[in-house]
Amino acid sequence: MARCYRRWRNVLICVCSPCICLALLCIYAAVVLCMSMNGTALPGTTVWENGPESARFVASGTLSNNSFAALPKTFWERHSHGDAFWNLLQLGVDRHLNPILHPNKINRGFDNSTFYESLLKESFFEVYDRDSMRRNFDKLPQQMQEFVSHMQMRDYPTLILPNGVCGAGAKDEKELPLLLLAIKTRVLNFKNRQAIRQTWGQVGWVAGQKRNSSGEEEGGGYVRRVFLLGKEDPEELGVDVSELLQVESKLYGDILQFDFKDTFFNLTLKDVLFWSWFSRVCGRTRFVFKGDDDVFVNTPKMITYLQDQLKKPKAHETMKDFMVGDVIAAAIPNRVNKSKYFIPDSFYKGLYPAYAGGGGVVYSGLLTNRLHNMSKMVHLFPIDDVYVGMCMIRLNAHPIHHPAFLTFDFPEKEEEELCSYHRILLVHKRSPYQVVKLWANVKKTQTECWDVDLKNADKKKKKPKI
Repeated sequence: MARCYRRWRNVLICVCSPCICLALLCIYAAVVLCMSMNGTALPGTTVWENGPESARFVASGTLSNNSFAALPKTFWERHSHGDAFWNLLQLGVDRHLNPILHPNKINRGFDNSTFYESLLKESFFEVYDRDSMRRNFDKLPQQMQEFVSHMQMRDYPTLILPNGVCGAGAKDEKELPLLLLAIKTRVLNFKNRQAIRQTWGQVGWVAGQKRNSSGEEEGGGYVRRVFLLGKEDPEELGVDVSELLQVESKLYGDILQFDFKDTFFNLTLKDVLFWSWFSRVCGRTRFVFKGDDDVFVNTPKMITYLQDQLKKPKAHETMKDFMVGDVIAAAIPNRVNKSKYFIPDSFYKGLYPAYAGGGGVVYSGLLTNRLHNMSKMVHLFPIDDVYVGMCMIRLNAHPIHHPAFLTFDFPEKEEEELCSYHRILLVHKRSPYQVVKLWANVKKTQTECWDVDLKNADKKKKKPKI
């Protein structure tokens, strides 16, 4: 009996030992996988630090690496917002661009400019053709339906090009252009453009607002200018204004017009097509100011501020991510259907990523090129400044907030101070008449307010009004 017992014990040991070892190995693998997922960020996305050539996949979880800032999880969640149209579109792109799942496909894409275009179209029609999506599509507001119907299109001809290599003002430059003013406008807003040309948008050499140790003025930079326009429908206007715009272009040489319908939801196209144009012809420009045609800019202060950024330690490294403006963080999409910013939850769910208010923002020429590359991998979004934020967060770049960008105007009574406009870089909104009057007043008070500092960058920003 004892001999039989020992025999069965040996059999059990031989059979069970491998099973126990295998079970322990599986448990160990599961624990390691869970720990790794809790130590990283940007669920299911690809991070491009220096463009597509440096792609690496970052798994889901919370990032522990100090080189990454905290990101709103709701923007990248894989499941909870999966029924919203835009979220589904971008999820399809993210999966295709995952180099772990598709290493061969993503590597081929780096050298093929049509790869990203076909990928966006493929994900669009894959989602759009679903029965549930088509039913929801009919419930969207008319302007949203129009946007969705052509959001996969980006190849629009250029109708008018500016003079010079990169905008008006390229003559007699003795050094690289410091700043390109890229201003969004519409055909009928001639008074706005004319006010800008006569005031803060003047091109050529622009002096900064700084003195050296001897009390003498120093600094300055070359400025160029371009106005960004779409196309107006003659039937809706009741008149064809295309010939007038051609005359204006010949006179000033600062018009860049694309052949798409100029609507609020198509402002994103102005960004994307401008980035493409800039990447082809403006590679040596150090900074871009992108803003609306109803803002006032203190250009001399802007010149001095940007020159100071170039003098900072390791500026050659930080410039690839440089963007500054009135930053709005973790904003909630506008759900008021009467607002022009209205985004229904059937189209997009989750918080917006941090973005700089579209009234006016400044970014480096290096970042402009990177935004151009990244935009090929991000579906268009109806709100232009939010779309820029979507591209920024995927570049692992983060806009800098500066209170001298007054997207929502001055705090109460602050505007009445003598040097108030010398302490800002931008204020929104101002009429053409106000722009001309303000520019004259800034010039008049320049001596008295010469040494006034910009608004303190450490002050807490006000919450957005929209």
